[in-house]
This record gives sequence, structure tokens and C-alpha cells, in this order.
Amino acid sequence: MTENSVEKSPNVELNWARVGEKWRKKWSESRIFESEPQSHKKKYFLTVAYPYPNSPQHVGHGRTYTLADVHARYKRMKSYNVLFPMGFHYTGTPIVSMSQRIKSNDLELIETFKQIYKIPTNIISSFKEPKKIASFFHEEIKHGMIEMGYSIDWTREFTTIDKGYSKFISWQFRNLRKNGLIVQGSHPVGWCPQDQNPVSQHDTIGDVEPELIEYVLVKFKFEEQYILPTATLRPETIFGVTNLWINPDIKYVIALVNNEKWIVTKDAAKKLEFLNLSISIISEIDGFELIGKSAFDRLRNKHIPIFPASFVDPYSGTGIVMSVPAHSPYDYQALVDLRKDADILKKYHITVDIAPIKVIHSDTFLSNDRSPAESIVASYSITDQNDSKLEEATNKLYSDEFHNGILLPDIAIIGNLSVVKARETIREKIINEEIGATMYELKNAVKCRCGTPCVVKLLTNQWFINYGDEGWKKLAHELVNNMEILPEEIRQEFINVIDWLKERACARKSGLGTKLPWDNEWIIESLADSVIYMAYYPLSRYISNTIDSQNSEHKVLADNLSDSFFDYVLLGKNDRDLVAKDSKISVHLLEKIKNEFLYYYPVDSRHSGRDLVPNHLVFFIFNHAAIFTKNKWPKQIVVNGSVLMEGKKMSKSLGNIIPLRHAIDEFGADSIRLTMLSSAEILQDSDFSFDLVKGIRSKLFEIYRTISDHKNIFTTTQNSLDHNELEDTWFSSRIQHIILDTTSAIEKFRIREALHNILYLMDNDLQWYQKRKLAKNKSKYNNYLKEFFDIRIKLLSPFAPFFCEEVWEIMGNHSFISLAQWPDANNSKISLEAEDNERLIQDVILDIQKITKVTKIVPKKIMIYTSSTIKSIIYKKLLDKMQRRSTANFGVLMKEFVNDNEVKDFVKRNPDLVKKMIDDILSESLEVRHRRMKTNSFNELIPLQDAISLLISEIGNQQLEVRIYSEDNNDKYDPKQKSKFARPYKPAIYIE
Repeated sequence: MTENSVEKSPNVELNWARVGEKWRKKWSESRIFESEPQSHKKKYFLTVAYPYPNSPQHVGHGRTYTLADVHARYKRMKSYNVLFPMGFHYTGTPIVSMSQRIKSNDLELIETFKQIYKIPTNIISSFKEPKKIASFFHEEIKHGMIEMGYSIDWTREFTTIDKGYSKFISWQFRNLRKNGLIVQGSHPVGWCPQDQNPVSQHDTIGDVEPELIEYVLVKFKFEEQYILPTATLRPETIFGVTNLWINPDIKYVIALVNNEKWIVTKDAAKKLEFLNLSISIISEIDGFELIGKSAFDRLRNKHIPIFPASFVDPYSGTGIVMSVPAHSPYDYQALVDLRKDADILKKYHITVDIAPIKVIHSDTFLSNDRSPAESIVASYSITDQNDSKLEEATNKLYSDEFHNGILLPDIAIIGNLSVVKARETIREKIINEEIGATMYELKNAVKCRCGTPCVVKLLTNQWFINYGDEGWKKLAHELVNNMEILPEEIRQEFINVIDWLKERACARKSGLGTKLPWDNEWIIESLADSVIYMAYYPLSRYISNTIDSQNSEHKVLADNLSDSFFDYVLLGKNDRDLVAKDSKISVHLLEKIKNEFLYYYPVDSRHSGRDLVPNHLVFFIFNHAAIFTKNKWPKQIVVNGSVLMEGKKMSKSLGNIIPLRHAIDEFGADSIRLTMLSSAEILQDSDFSFDLVKGIRSKLFEIYRTISDHKNIFTTTQNSLDHNELEDTWFSSRIQHIILDTTSAIEKFRIREALHNILYLMDNDLQWYQKRKLAKNKSKYNNYLKEFFDIRIKLLSPFAPFFCEEVWEIMGNHSFISLAQWPDANNSKISLEAEDNERLIQDVILDIQKITKVTKIVPKKIMIYTSSTIKSIIYKKLLDKMQRRSTANFGVLMKEFVNDNEVKDFVKRNPDLVKKMIDDILSESLEVRHRRMKTNSFNELIPLQDAISLLISEIGNQQLEVRIYSEDNNDKYDPKQKSKFARPYKPAIYIE
């Protein structure tokens, strides 16, 4: 416990650490988060990505889990029987790789454990055993989750190397294979040369998914005996190639590649080896030796020059680039720059007398004089090839041509085809005619957990999950189309991934995990075994991984599990009695397990970070579609952004990784939770800082102190709710609106908005209400206030559970607020008139303050004039016409008024006033306009008369004379004729 964990003010103290410890203990003793099937109660089953225990969780991990917990707590308060379980993902290579780094005395890793995570040296030394790492961090993460207040049912806990779970995964894979969805073949994968294994996101440093690029290699002839292969993503532009680019400052190699002599960079030669090509280095050659010579384009039967370009990256592709200046901004600008560089032209004895060749047409770039690349370079005012705007221009042009481009009609073979069709047509042609080939490489720089840079390898006889199967894709699309995705704007990302996903390696030769059932040389890959694990949660507490004689009647031994057991429980197949006999359990226990699964499944909500959309979340969709019946398909996915630390991505190098448990110890879980959730809406990256944490904690303490000051209202009977003052009616109405708005925001996962309502808007309402009471010398201790605090703490409870339990107890309650009923708005308490009353008072006070500030008048008299009856009639008619006609056109509205006998005379005399009323209405929100439409009559005199004491108090002069008149009052005091300027909801003001 730290000194910072205590908050103090006169007569009030809040020890955050003690509060957390107190309620964790009470929750645990009462087991309030353990869920049992209840036939009379609607269930809600939500899950969040289970953690990988190879390090403690830091602040950045907390957002996804906290959002899921808020969801679970909210649904529990909405009377759902909530199941929120947790498991731990041991499988894969990260833990094994980490233990190997410890064995090799990796000082960087050891220092990270010591300095950042404060792990003792004797514990670190035990990490040479992989399972010791997993076990240690498993407990560390679990303790952190408990300390964060996550309402998890820990009776469902399991690890992915439990024997029972391995039986479950074996069943899953046999099902996939039986349905023809697991195949063996040759496919490119991310690969660690050191571990000799495929790699996926969980196997890489920083959890980076290895993204593969598929290039087409166009083979240009050079001096008859050599090949210059150029890697391109746009083979359809080959008819627009004007030259090749070579970097004169790097060394290339001449390599024998499958009996052809290729000239490529050294790095390219290494990459090609992993693609199962026979590579033999013959000699080296300097890039400058190729400049000024020509290559032969076998498709078009023509020679093209080779020009120098320092931008050619030796680590990208083959280190040789084909130039398409009509359609590549980089190529176009490079040619422009080269023409201007007399020294380079002289050095290499070259002339640049070529022109861009247009091959693609799109409606965006219609110029006959300029090529698309020249047009977009000009529009971006790009000056040279180092201009940062070139990247944006390139992306825009490539995107436009890909989606909208058509090949020109005179282009051979692919004329008049769309870019998409032309690309595939020309790709097949040049590969079939052996003047082209395929090359794969990684889109991003990725390192294996062992520290080795990854490459792309073309694996043979590798096991793959065939996500490219068209029938399977169709099912996946159906599932996505019928599920809710929050926020909705991310749905297209799921659709895109389903469309482009192809075969994916699902097994490897090393690491922790389940053996491939039909080929024990292989271990199922860590992402492949973590996509339907949520189906295991309802079963997990009934499966024993070891013989336990005391519980033998209530559990099934993992060794006795077979596919028939999972088929019966999860899919409803097979004979019940035979399954019970094979599993060595009673029919009663078998039925109990099956019924528990049927009660909880399907998953109602799945929470995860956005980085898992391209893999885990889409695999989750595919596998559910393949294995389960449609009534067991998941219903919702919730996706959130990541967490920045003071505007920067968290990394060890920046020293801004803060272990979650350390932050809890310093500031308390509730403050951490609210800071994670309040700084951004769900898909945005949340910007976390400890200044924000301190601010949030101060806000919570302010609420705590306020409720402590009003403690007596919870223990004594206050004045009745029947005899309302205006501000009482308003206050009660505002409470109902806050309930409605906050509930709606949570349902739509606008969490920041919900917290803004609870922490700040409710504060504003409370301050105004107390100000109104104080001005009238009325007691602020009443049942309205009691209702306000009761609602506020309930609404805040899912977000700050420890704090709210403590306050709930102070308020005299003996139950858990975690199990309290979520507030329901009472529509009968909503008063539109009351809300306009207080808004009018606030606006008038603000107007008076502005006038006195500008004029520097010290008021002795203030006269307030409300608008005449005829103006109110016109205002109401305007509201109606603007809403029904959906127009605010002054001319149209005036034409209607001059035919309206009730108002036409006044309108003709005062057209400017009508224009101002229209402007008044347009300045209000749609909500306010609708509210005023529903109000039958609004007498502005009543609230202003009621607020005279407040007006005097706000001006600060107790001798001030304040009078309220209607413009219609013939006896009003109006020496300056100010009343004629009054408009509905805009009283006129005269100050002496």
C-alpha cells in the first residue's frame, strides 16, 4: 500500500487500497460472480481474449478486459445470469522461446524482467523451464485481474495444455478435416529460420502478424544469357514499362536459379532459397555496371534502357524495379529528376528521351495531355522524389486505378478489361509462358520470439486450414451478416479479411500444445487452437485432468474423453447411453454437462482488440460456421482500439510500459479503469496518462465526499416527493434523461459518452439544483437528492465497482451494488416544461452577466420582459412548419404566414422578427426543437418569477430590484421600450 493510495480532506478519508482489498474479499466469500444455469433467468455469456502468460499484463492490456467487465457488470445489473469466464493460452512458441533466451542468458530480457516487472532473480532463473514461466505469469495475471475488479467466474478456469482441452482441440481438428477444411500441400508461410517453424502473430516479438506479399516476377532478358527479374504487384502495367531501375551503389549477385542465370541482390537470393528454388551464387556484380545498358522485354519484343535510381531498396523484391512512369508517381518523378541531373547523365553516358506510356483509363484522370501519374504529381505540388507527399499520391492513384481502372482498348491481350481482370489474365500468361514467376516476401519486418528475423517459406507437405474454401467463405459471410459488430464501422474489415483469407499453416514441429491427431510429428499452431475455446468454458469445471477420487461422481476424467462425448454434448449427436458408458460417467452427469452447454451457448458477446481482426476474430467466425449449427453461432463481436501512454505507443525502449498491478497499487483500480475508458470512444486509441488518473481519482473522491456530507438523507425520512418546487420537477426529469441516455450509450458501447454523463453532466445538474435550493433558503437534504445519489452510484457501478460498493454501503445498503437492479427511467417523471424552465433561467442569468460585463453597469434594477402571446403563437407555428416541411426558407414560410389570418397582420409588420425566430430555432438542437413542439404552452413568467432570488444571488447585490413583465402587460415599467425585442425563449432585458 502506498501513500498515494489514500485520499484525504477535512473529516473525510478514502483509502483506495483498503477499499479494494475489502470488496475483493467480500465478493470472493459470497461467490457472487459464479454462474449456474437458471432456467427461469435469461443468460448472457461473454468472453474476452484469454491472455498469453509470458509476461505480466501492463496498463495497455487492461482496456479490452475492462470493457468486457463493464459489459458483464452492466448485463448482470440488467437481471441477466452472466457467465464471464477466463482461461490461459499456454500453447505455441513464445513461452518456449522465452525460456531459451533465459537459458542463453539474454541480458535484454533478464533486465526487462528485473527493471520493468520487478521479478526477483531467483524466480527468473527458474524460467529456464517453459512451464515455470507460464505458471508464474498465469498467477501474476490472474491476481491482476482480481485486483482490477473483473467479475470473472474462476470456476471455469483452464489452460490450453490441460489434457481435457487437448482432447477438445483434437475433436475440433478431426471435424475440420472430416469436412475437407484441413489440407496438406505447398503454401507460403511466415517462417523462422532458427526454429524451423511457421510463425503467426503469437510467435513474433510485439505480436506482429506476418503479412505476406505475392509478387509477380517479370523476367527481362539481359545480354542473352541473363535474367533481370523485377518484382511487381501490378503486372497489368507491363505494357507501360519504359525502363528498368537499378541501384548503382549496391552489389548484385549472378545466381543460378533453376538453370537460369538471374541478377538479383544478395538479400533477394536468400529469400528465393526459402521458396524452394535451387539457388547457387556464381559471382558478384556492381549495380553501376548495368546502368546505360538495355534489357529485353520478351512480352512486347522490345529493348528498354536501364537507368540508375538510389531509391531502389536492396531488401525489397529483387532489387530491380520496372518503371511505369504513366501510372507510378515515383517512377514519373524519378525520370523528371534524372533528366535534370546532368552529372548523372554524363557519368553513365545516358540520355532520357522516353515518354510515359498510358495503358489504364479511369474517370478520375481524363487528361489527354498528361498521364495519370503526371496529373497527380502536379496536383500534390511534388517537387522531387524525396517529397513525402509521393506516398499519399501513389496510394491514391493505385487505389483509383484498381477499383475504377480499365485497360485501354489498343492494349494487346488485356485491352478493355478491368484492372482486376487484366491483372489475373496477364499474370497467368507470363507465368505459363515462363517469362514470369511468383515471389513471396513479408510486407512488414517481423522477428520471431527467439529474435531471428522471419522470412517467407514455401512449405511442402505442410498442414493448412483451407480458409480459401468458397463454400466455407459463404458460411462465414452469412454468420457475419447475421451478427452484431460494435462499432458497426468496423464490419467492412471483417468482410475484407474473409474475402482475402487463404490457406493458413495450422501446425508446427515445436512449442507447447496439442499434437495433430493424425500426425503426431506436428503440434497444432497457437492461433488455430484458440478459436472455439469459448465452447469449452461451460464444460471445463466438469472435466478433471487428473484422477480425483473425491470428485469422481461429479467430473469426467480427461483420459476418458472421446470425440463421441464432444459430439453428443456440443452437437447433439450419438446415443446418450453409449456416450456415458464410453466416458465412464453417469447418464445424469452427461446430461447435466450437455444442458449446461445448451443453456449458455451461443456466445452472446466476444471482446477483443482491433489487432486481432485479421486473424483470431475472423478464425473465430470461420470455425464456428464450420462446426456448430446456426443456432449456436456467436451473436456479437465488440472491437476496441489500443492504449497509448501520453500519446505514444507503449514500448520497452521508451520506458513507458507500466505493469498493471503496479499502477493499481499506486492509484487504485477504479481510477485506472475509468482513465482507460473515458479518454476515447471504443475504436479510437485511448491516451492514458497518470495526470488523467489523478484527475479521475479526484473526481471520484469529490463524489465520495459529497455523499458523505449528505449521509443523513439515507437514514432519515425526508420531505415527500409530492409537493414539488419547479427545480424539484426539473431535477427528477434530468435524472430520468441521464438514465435513458447512459443506458443507450452503454448498449451502443459509447462508453466515453456514458462516463461523461455520469461524472460531469450529473455534477452540473447537482450544482444547479443545489444553487436553486440555496437561493430559496430551502433544505438541500431531501428525497430528490437521495434518488439522485442512488441512481448515480448504480450507473457508475460497472465502471468503478470497488468505489461504488463502498459508497453503496455508506448509503445504508446491506447488499452488493454489483447485484443491484440497473435503474429504469420513469417516463412519468420526465417534464419537458421543467427542462425549458431551468434552461430559460440559466440563459437569462448568462445574458445579464454578459450585459453587465460589457457595459460595466452595477445593476440596481433589472427588468425582464417575456414575449407577447402573438409571438409565442408564431414561434409554435414556425416549429411545426419547419419540422413538417423540412425547410427553414424564410420566403417559403412568409408566404404561408401571409395567408394565415391568425398572424398575417403581425407578420407583415415584423418580417425581421420572423427571420430572427427562424434563426433562434435553427440554433437549437433537434432534441430541443422536438421538446418545444411537444410543450402545449410555456409561460415564461412562472420560472422567471420563481428564480428572482437566484437572479439576485447571482448578481451579488441583495438590494437589487428584479421585476418580470409580460410584453402584453400595459402597466409594465419599460422606459426604453425594450420589451418589443422579446422573443419566445429569448426575454428582453433592461438594466438600470
